[in-house]
Amino acid sequence: MSIEATSTSVEQWDIFEVSLHGPTDGNPFQDVQISAQFTLQNRVVEPDGFYDGDGVYRVRFMPDTPGDWRFVTKSNVTELNGHSGEFSCTPASAGNHGPVKVRDIFHFAYADDTPYYSFGTTCYAWTHQGDELEEQTLATLKEAPFNKLRMGVFPKDYIYNENEPVLYPFVRDEAGTHDYDRFNPECFRHFEQRVGQLLEMGIEADIIIWHPYDRWGYCEMDAEQDYAYLRYLIARLAAYRNVWWSLANEYDFLLDTKPMSRWDRFFHILEDKDPYQHLRSIHNGHVDMNYDHTKPWVTHVCIQNWDVKKVKEWRNDFRKPIINDECEYEGNIPRPWGNISAEELTHRFWIMVVNGGYAGHGETYMHPEDELWWAKGGILRGESWKRIAFLRQIIEEGPAGGLTPFTESWVWTRVSGGRNGDYRLLYFGEHQPRQWAVGLPSAEEAADGSEYAIDLIDTWNMTITPLKPGPLPDAPATRGGVTRREAAFGIELPGKPYLAVRVRKVLT
Repeated sequence: MSIEATSTSVEQWDIFEVSLHGPTDGNPFQDVQISAQFTLQNRVVEPDGFYDGDGVYRVRFMPDTPGDWRFVTKSNVTELNGHSGEFSCTPASAGNHGPVKVRDIFHFAYADDTPYYSFGTTCYAWTHQGDELEEQTLATLKEAPFNKLRMGVFPKDYIYNENEPVLYPFVRDEAGTHDYDRFNPECFRHFEQRVGQLLEMGIEADIIIWHPYDRWGYCEMDAEQDYAYLRYLIARLAAYRNVWWSLANEYDFLLDTKPMSRWDRFFHILEDKDPYQHLRSIHNGHVDMNYDHTKPWVTHVCIQNWDVKKVKEWRNDFRKPIINDECEYEGNIPRPWGNISAEELTHRFWIMVVNGGYAGHGETYMHPEDELWWAKGGILRGESWKRIAFLRQIIEEGPAGGLTPFTESWVWTRVSGGRNGDYRLLYFGEHQPRQWAVGLPSAEEAADGSEYAIDLIDTWNMTITPLKPGPLPDAPATRGGVTRREAAFGIELPGKPYLAVRVRKVLT
């Protein structure tokens, strides 16, 4: 028996792979168990392996610490058991920041503490469209601002997405009957190839494991088949540092076949079998059918809700990062969830982000070949993505760590504002004030040897104009008999919608 390894050296958070040849009789997917123990000094990590067809068994490992690692395989099959070796893990190269984790309760960072701000999009079935369209999707993503992509493992049967996939996840006979106890390795190899290409572009793969839009019977698998599928997926993909786990798109539409206890069990399997504890979430269909995100095995909130002004409420309720991955889509299809304007989607992004959350993009413009970005990828035909790129640039130029929303005044129930230390970002949205004083520094505050740079941001036209604060002649100096020093000091504004103001303290 020979054992093969990808190399004798791999960098931190990359993939080291061991492959062996073993039995092909019976059902290797069910009959053969294989894993490997990887050790570094007193550390032991044991990922499961998987059968990749044609007698090949693989174990993948993502080392998180530089050093000389050793490994030994474990299997219930003698010829796969007890094979050992070693490799060197070198420090991560530039651009390799490791997997994304939760940081500071409401935000994210890579493993090396580099901040990560989620600006995602959705292409549910893009990996099932054939090479030409899939390569076009990758080319589009290279020019787009998105650093997370929601994508399903299974093909999808829904409006504008009714074509057969190129590859099926399970073995099929000539009559088209699926054997849910035998995976199709070619399909999974293709899927992980696309995950790897996203990794090279710095895009997180938010992998949707189940969804209700199905004509192939995947929704009808029994519990043991579901669990086997999930374990196989973890074994194949967990070593990719850009993987996030999303148990479902619209899980509540599947409760007839997958009861709540099974969803909890799915989370437990992810906790138990993923050695790297990638981010874990679940997505709702009905706005009043959220999974209980307070459960400890949920790392962050993935939500579908058009009412983005609830973001502060969700932060308070769940005490976790909030990503409204489906706040409706820019497009022109007849369905109301897929025909909001580019201005409106941009507006919703700003509300989510300034209030300390994150949002997801999607695009649903009619196309003669049903090539809608949200379903199949291809090219972007809308306008919001350019403004999302502008917003991402503003956030990444700000102080590290994301924003905490203002809550201490009645004003913030109307307009949106967030802070990070001395940095403030205010978004007026649909409001059109002519002047603004609340939340800006007064002359007395600026007298401590510092000064504030104040910028007017046009979120649609993507312009930034410096402003100079000063006395506001029409502002009341008192309210209810209480002197308000800050009320007479602020900025004058153009009186139009979709404006924001950035306040930065500049040391002198």
